[in-house]
Amino acid sequence: MWLPDRRTFLISLAALGGCGFTPVYGPQGGGSALLDNVALPEPDSPEQYLLHRRLEERLGRAPGGAYLLQVAVETESQGLGALADGNITRVRLQGTAVYTLRDRASDAARLRGTTESFTAYSTTGSTAATQSAERDAEERLMVILADQILDELLLHAAELAQ
Repeated sequence: MWLPDRRTFLISLAALGGCGFTPVYGPQGGGSALLDNVALPEPDSPEQYLLHRRLEERLGRAPGGAYLLQVAVETESQGLGALADGNITRVRLQGTAVYTLRDRASDAARLRGTTESFTAYSTTGSTAATQSAERDAEERLMVILADQILDELLLHAAELAQ
């Protein structure tokens, strides 16, 4: 490590400690209040299944958790490119997730939000390749949306722990 890099690192570390930064999963961070403490309802669509799978990977499965996370997912496909014969060569998949985190004891909404993202896939291969690319794009989109929801939950985790 070069000497200027070390100085920059040490200055950054001191600034980070001085600003009141606490790791979200640390002893005083609120993230630990969410781990294994957020229940999800049964998914009712393939998209919700993929989203819930990612949420459970990161938060843990907690059917009797103190919080209930309800998520409504909508997706929309849009053709992006077309050949001279009118066949679409690329599809954009847009997704929106509206979520509400509720306290199970009081049924009060503790946090609400909306997140959006998109991904795309190619349709120039065979039918099987196109279907596989579409499924892969749907899964990528749900992972992106789930991670964005988790980022928001963790950002407000300290408030939830109180």
